[in-house]
Amino acid sequence: MKKRFLSKVLAVGMCVVVFLPLQAQQKTNKLPDWAFGGFVRPAGVNPVISPRENTTFQDPMSGKDVAWESNDTFNPAAAVKDGEVVVLYRAEDKFGVKIGYRTSRLGYAVSKDGLSFTRKDRPVFYPADDGQKDFEWPGGTEDPRVAVTEDGTYVMFYTQWNRKIARLGVATSKDLVHWDKHGPIFAKAKNAELIVDKFHKSASIVTEVKNDKQVIAKVNGKYWMYWGENGVFGATSDNLLDWEPVVDEQGALKAFISPRAGYFDSDLTECGPPAVLTDHGILLLYNGKNNPDRGDKRFNRGTYSAGQVLFDRNDPTKVIGRLDVPFLRPMEPFEKSGQYRDGTVFIEGLVYFGKKWYLYYGCADSKVGVAVYDPANPAQPDPLP
Repeated sequence: MKKRFLSKVLAVGMCVVVFLPLQAQQKTNKLPDWAFGGFVRPAGVNPVISPRENTTFQDPMSGKDVAWESNDTFNPAAAVKDGEVVVLYRAEDKFGVKIGYRTSRLGYAVSKDGLSFTRKDRPVFYPADDGQKDFEWPGGTEDPRVAVTEDGTYVMFYTQWNRKIARLGVATSKDLVHWDKHGPIFAKAKNAELIVDKFHKSASIVTEVKNDKQVIAKVNGKYWMYWGENGVFGATSDNLLDWEPVVDEQGALKAFISPRAGYFDSDLTECGPPAVLTDHGILLLYNGKNNPDRGDKRFNRGTYSAGQVLFDRNDPTKVIGRLDVPFLRPMEPFEKSGQYRDGTVFIEGLVYFGKKWYLYYGCADSKVGVAVYDPANPAQPDPLP
């Protein structure tokens, strides 16, 4: 195994070649040509969404008026509709004692410039007395990712949380406000017993840019998604609603990447926003958690930062590139204070808007931030400690 920190001098005739320690090489954190970034936090706009105390709605499950976004607003999906950016953000009320033990619902915010938002006072997606209540109550609907088909159907993958098992659910909409729930995505899979009643979350469907619009794509004739948090797995579909997990030769779920000891993603590799089909391959942006004991000591114990991995466009299970350090990490005060004080940038929303990429992320599980990548004028990624 190659050592991460190596300092060596080789003398060949009159030529001396110096190999710097990997940590020193990576101090500038230069991105490879296949990666997106750097992403810049626009000055004076973050956080773009924060909790509000004065917005209430009558919860259909409890029958009570609830201040549904009073405790935290975080982990957003994003999409473009009618020339505007719509962000669907996870919001928690004050009932319960900690994250995961409150009720989550999804709020709606819209922006003409991707930076300043107007919000609806009521959630647009939440647990209700419907066919999904056994999966979604009392924990709620969490951590959405949204993408759109070429015909304008928005497809949202989200976590159904009943405080027993987390499951991936899917819903569709034409306007991002009114949604049809279709239930757990693996319920009809041939290998459903492998996953449907086991903890699973975080789905990133493959998209592409066509005619300046980011839309859902197919890979080898099928819709394709990456999913998972303790490793990145895959699934395919013919209809966007019913998904088949990818398995190996032994019939077990197949992880394409996994957490790496000594790296920023040593504890978790959790899929982020919709993946993007590029000239280089299929680019997946993901969330890496730093293990307190076996992680990268340059980063805080338990911190969440953002990584990137590139898959072969013809074989979406094959890794052809992966960042060893994050391109976005907790640096601002609002990214290091809140429910998760070890520091968190948790990426879930990515949209192509005005020929730039807008990345929306949760800040310390408490607020929503935005960072922008301009391919015409690329910036540096976040510097390393």
